[in-house]
Amino acid sequence: MNTLLLEIGTEEIPAGYIVPALEAMSATLSKKLTDARIAHGQSKIYGTPRRLAVTIEGVAAKQLSVKSEVTGPPAHIGFDANGKATMAGQKFAEKVGVPPSKLEIKETPKGAYLTAEKRERGLATQTLLKEILPAVILATPFPKKMRWAGLDIEFARPIHNILALLGKSVVSFKLGNLKSGRYTHGHSFMAPAKIKLNSPDEYLDKLRQAQVVADIQERKKILEQRIAVVADELSGSILPDEELVDINNNLVEYPIPVAGNFDAEFLEVPDEILINAMREHQKYFAVVDRNRNLMPCFIAVNNTAARDLALSATGHQRVIRARLADAQFFYRGDLEVTNDERVEKLKKVLFQAELGTVFEKRERVARIAEALAASTEEGDELKRQVTRAAHLSKSDLVSQVVGEFPKLQGVMGRIYATIAGEAADVAAAIEEHYRPVYSGAPLPETLVGAIVSIADKMDSICGCFSVGLIPTGASDPYALRRQGIGIVQIMN
Repeated sequence: MNTLLLEIGTEEIPAGYIVPALEAMSATLSKKLTDARIAHGQSKIYGTPRRLAVTIEGVAAKQLSVKSEVTGPPAHIGFDANGKATMAGQKFAEKVGVPPSKLEIKETPKGAYLTAEKRERGLATQTLLKEILPAVILATPFPKKMRWAGLDIEFARPIHNILALLGKSVVSFKLGNLKSGRYTHGHSFMAPAKIKLNSPDEYLDKLRQAQVVADIQERKKILEQRIAVVADELSGSILPDEELVDINNNLVEYPIPVAGNFDAEFLEVPDEILINAMREHQKYFAVVDRNRNLMPCFIAVNNTAARDLALSATGHQRVIRARLADAQFFYRGDLEVTNDERVEKLKKVLFQAELGTVFEKRERVARIAEALAASTEEGDELKRQVTRAAHLSKSDLVSQVVGEFPKLQGVMGRIYATIAGEAADVAAAIEEHYRPVYSGAPLPETLVGAIVSIADKMDSICGCFSVGLIPTGASDPYALRRQGIGIVQIMN
């Protein structure tokens, strides 16, 4: 039993591609080994932006041999009256690879037939892998693939190197203009030289020596520990964001966090905008103090140990200052426009060709919400708040901030409504009416938000069905299934 190691060395792969591709590679390779009757153990995945690797333990040296019973022609055709094999019997014997004397006669419901035991001897795993591994590489799924040079193969990014070992032996094959071997490469800047592997067991250790942490979970643990230390040096802590940790983890081969600062004047801008600007544009971590207030600093994750971290921090600060200055400009511009003025601008925003503008949708939602509110026992105040919330629910879609940071739709509506002095439940409902935004996401917390959310979803579902935009197994562009599930969840 040997360990199989397959590594694909590439140009930098987008962070979101890495884990899904590795999981698919692992599943495909395991299945192909099973289908080829090659016994094997568990698989493990390793990856960085410049490499995708899978190891499988306990791979048998050869595939399992199989025995099967093959039925041939009827006995009276296969043997003559003297019990000697006829031409038909001889051909059958040749087909199954046994001498005519080994043929047997078996009684079946249809009569007596010739049978023979056929044994298929297992081939060497090394031989079979020469066909299996290229197929696994090319079958790896990505949201987008590319071609390069004049080659006829596709992958997420150009492939520069293929490492394929079964125990101490190279699994030799060609893919495009590359031939597999026993070499990998270290960190592109800190240790770019070739690394020769004698066996898969050396893979992780030799890469660590070359400034590459290929184990994804190990690298994540190192990243979390290091950013926590840097945040502590700033007398703060990282704003919890598991997704951002995973993104940064798959952007680097060797995580080196560095702290930076920005001007305190930017703190006049709502935290949500600053956090979004740092997170979405630069993948920076926001830092908060003990009271969970945003601090005028951030943590970036480098892929290289710079000689002068202060110089590196200066570069990050220069970039984020420009981003935050833009955000501040957009925010101040939005404050010069009233929410009702933004509502009027919705007349020029198309929702759907046959269903009209977002302004018209907002009017329909208001009528549905008013009817739902009237069915409760909460009185006129609820109806008034629901009407106002529905009226303002889409106003922030034409704001400058949401135009720059689309993920803040609803959030900015709440902020601008609060600044304008709207009732707390009205402001909250503007953000909550989009909920739930994904499976398991929070539901509206206020009754006003729940009613407007249901009304908005009902309008989308009924409107789209009325014009024939019905979801199919492969398409649901208006997320009608999710909205229908959301209504059920809110009502429960």
